[in-house]
Amino acid sequence: MPRMTAYRMAVLTVVAPLATTVWAASPAQAHGAPTDPVSRVYACSPEGGDRAQSTACRAAVAANGAPFTAWDNLRIANVNGRDRQTVPDGELCSGGLPAYKGLDLARADWPSTHLTPGATLTMKYASTIPHTGSFKLYLTKPGYDPTKPLAWSDLPDKPFATVKDPALTGGAYRIRATLPSDRTGRHVLYTIWQNTSTPDTYYSCSDVVFPATKGKAERSAKPSPSPSASVSKPASSGAAKARTTKSPTPSAEPRTTASAAGTAPVAATETPGTGPSAPMVAGGAAAVLVLTGGAALALRLRRR
Repeated sequence: MPRMTAYRMAVLTVVAPLATTVWAASPAQAHGAPTDPVSRVYACSPEGGDRAQSTACRAAVAANGAPFTAWDNLRIANVNGRDRQTVPDGELCSGGLPAYKGLDLARADWPSTHLTPGATLTMKYASTIPHTGSFKLYLTKPGYDPTKPLAWSDLPDKPFATVKDPALTGGAYRIRATLPSDRTGRHVLYTIWQNTSTPDTYYSCSDVVFPATKGKAERSAKPSPSPSASVSKPASSGAAKARTTKSPTPSAEPRTTASAAGTAPVAATETPGTGPSAPMVAGGAAAVLVLTGGAALALRLRRR
């Protein structure tokens, strides 16, 4: 009997710590983080590939004091939806956890993903095993400055998408949502995953870049017509008279002017004694008078 007791004690000594380890690790299996659009914590982890060697990631690791090996463990227990009360301003990307403080560096060169405004986003959120819960997606407001620490005031009050219990396929959740259409330039896609099967809430920052919309690009590339483009330049006095006195086409209606006495408008005509035809008319009349006088004189001389 003492031998059996000793055997049991030995088994318990070995098994109990293992059981405790397994129990403690099981909630941790709900780990996860976005890999597309890539989150800062994943991009700067040993699994981030070339992105981990970027200037921003090297600075983040240096500020952190350690590499982001546990890229899928950025979580806080028992938040229960009180995200803004729990996570301090300027520490949204780290969740306020000292082990991830390098992710809060205010920089404009984090590894990023290019997105299209108003398009359908399919986020790939890597995880190990299925867990129930809701994903809330926020996008920083228009005018966001990436060179300043991210604060809650940089995010809208409500997420642009909330997805509950998406299916886990191929080791990742695929979360589909329509992106806001009024963003351009660099922004942060902030994701909150609140578990319901565990007490944990996960936080992540994905840096994204939106190009200018097509309409805006065309308007900025094409100069606006100047006010003088649609208005003809003032003509010289001679040209103005020509346009006033003679219509360029037979179908054009004559301009009307009012007389000085206030009578009804009359069609504009050439002013007597002006214009290129006036001398010709006066010269012709004089020639007729000369010819008529000469003929009369000749007739008188004949009768004599």
